Amino acid sequence: MKKYLTLIFSVFFLSSCSRVKPPEPFGPVPSGRQLAWHELEYYMFVHFIVNTFTDKEWGFGDEEESVFNPTDLDCRQWAKVAKDAGMKGIIITAKHHDGFCLWPSKYTSHSVKNSSWKDGKGDVLKELRSACDEYNLKLGIYLSPWDRNNASYGSPEYLTYYRNQLRELLTEYGDIFEVWFDGANGGDGYYGGTKEARKIDNKTYYDWTNTHKIVRELQPFAVMFSDAGPDIRWVGNESGMGSQTNWCLLNKDSMYPGGDFAGILGEGHEDGKYWVPAEVDVSIRPGWFYHQNQDSLVRSPENLMELYYSSVGRNSSLLLNVPPDRRGLLHENDIKSLLEFRELLKKEFATDLAKENIATASATRGGGYEASNVNDGNPETYWTTKDSQTTGDLIIDFGKETEVNRIVIQEFIKLGQRVQEFKVSALSNGNWQNLIDGTTIGHKIIRKFPVIKATKIKLTICKSKACPVISNLELYRAPGL
Repeated sequence: MKKYLTLIFSVFFLSSCSRVKPPEPFGPVPSGRQLAWHELEYYMFVHFIVNTFTDKEWGFGDEEESVFNPTDLDCRQWAKVAKDAGMKGIIITAKHHDGFCLWPSKYTSHSVKNSSWKDGKGDVLKELRSACDEYNLKLGIYLSPWDRNNASYGSPEYLTYYRNQLRELLTEYGDIFEVWFDGANGGDGYYGGTKEARKIDNKTYYDWTNTHKIVRELQPFAVMFSDAGPDIRWVGNESGMGSQTNWCLLNKDSMYPGGDFAGILGEGHEDGKYWVPAEVDVSIRPGWFYHQNQDSLVRSPENLMELYYSSVGRNSSLLLNVPPDRRGLLHENDIKSLLEFRELLKKEFATDLAKENIATASATRGGGYEASNVNDGNPETYWTTKDSQTTGDLIIDFGKETEVNRIVIQEFIKLGQRVQEFKVSALSNGNWQNLIDGTTIGHKIIRKFPVIKATKIKLTICKSKACPVISNLELYRAPGL
């Protein structure tokens, strides 16, 4: 018995001594809600309101409720297309700047309850909630702070109105994954019939701090989007372009929705105090709302692939707008392009060449943090070095000459975003050839390079704020090139 206890103690002691302490988090780190958002990567925006029927992009606020009358509205079709296209959720314009509400809000007559659709008994939000649940999609809401219909806009009373509507949306339609606050604020409007211009101070008027508290209270797992977060930031353009250098960090204390910050939102701040990653919002058509004369101008599958590389491939998420037509259906041209893009995406990343090949590193931290963690398929494991070492090499050995032209790299962002400079090279014909010079990584980057026949691929971390923590490295031979 004594020998047995001694053996158990020895095994326990040796295993305890072999454990290596993980790195401490460095700088800001994502919250649980932000981590869940990062994993979504690609989801649908739905712009659908009275503008769909008046052929406008921004309604003036004086539209008759009866104009909203989709003949064949089918939110199940939207959700099925989103699912088939590989998207993870849908964010809908519950209220745009014109003030018309897609749900029967008890606080205004300017809503579906006074429309011709379903004799005023319909609720688009309710139907979309049901469709998202059926297809296992997340639901998000866009609630414009600007309201060109409401008579009280510009006064303190409007904030009560706006927050009451926000509470309706956050309590009556299940779990919400993202709340989208637009930066368009004030200007010409109907405003209950006054037909005038109303200016507001968008730094102070909305009292965002107390509006954000409502979301935190009612939907604690929802992220909030605006130019300045607090959880997700605008990328600074609507062309679908994320920045090659893209920090998930932002000094947002002096920022606010609608401010002149586009120039810094793409890259973020290397020394940012808050984790506020970027979202790329872009439309599949030239406009955000459906216009029949744009049916021939839908982005091609190849163009959507380029958007994917310039958004998800640049440490951002892709929010792709697909506007329903006057029937209340996604148009056939849009669907065709989306599904063909999905097939291109499958072919682009069909076989991970790094998986099950030998991974080595120039240095490691010790037990549990080996190079093999980067290609084991487990996002919770990672390679890292000792605290004092902020550079290093990771090598994937194919064991034979292999064609490759794509690389996917991910940091273990639970411990912060660290990498400042990296490069990728290939061992070809006995010589190392440089393929890529890069800066930030973050949640995920995807980089293309010309096809090369290589026996090994090397990722070199040239500069990092703290010891690098790389959780995933994938390699592909995509078609073409």
